[in-house]
Amino acid sequence: MPLYPIDECPDLLVDACVCDEERRLIFLSAWGRDTAVQEFLARLTLGRSEGGLEQFHLVQSGRSLPVFPDAERMEKRTTRQLRGTLFGSLLHVWLFDGRCAVPDRANHLAYALVRDNIDPLASLWPLVVDTCPLPLLPHWQELVMELLLQEQMLERLPGALGDLAGWRLRLKLDELQYHLGQRIRAGQLTTS
Repeated sequence: MPLYPIDECPDLLVDACVCDEERRLIFLSAWGRDTAVQEFLARLTLGRSEGGLEQFHLVQSGRSLPVFPDAERMEKRTTRQLRGTLFGSLLHVWLFDGRCAVPDRANHLAYALVRDNIDPLASLWPLVVDTCPLPLLPHWQELVMELLLQEQMLERLPGALGDLAGWRLRLKLDELQYHLGQRIRAGQLTTS
């Protein structure tokens, strides 16, 4: 698996990153020593005049890809790995938009991370049911997922490095209610 360095923090290596179409950070998985990770996390919260990072750059095949983190939306998880290495213990940090863990039900918005080799539609169905305030029956899964894709309420995010794919669920309730009603009246969606 390739590792991608961060220009501004060369002691950190990234094994997965997901951004939206405007290169806003949705998920980042990075490895480094404790001091490098803590410095990176601290710089994300500081202003530019204090040496903070409003953006950073991942290096992929000689190209520098900008990433724009929103420190207020980011959640972090860390775990200590490989304690007895030549360079000391390594820390693994995950930074992610909080809507990856808990959907924003008020705005009907959620993000999901799916491994590239897994069928995304089957694994995203529970997220759709959890995020949508409308009642969705289990046997509607295939038609509803097709509808969400057609109406661009479910979109694959374009900026991914590593073996993850990012998906955004952004429900437009008026449109969804209209299309579901049409399919119910046409007999495509039934109660049994």
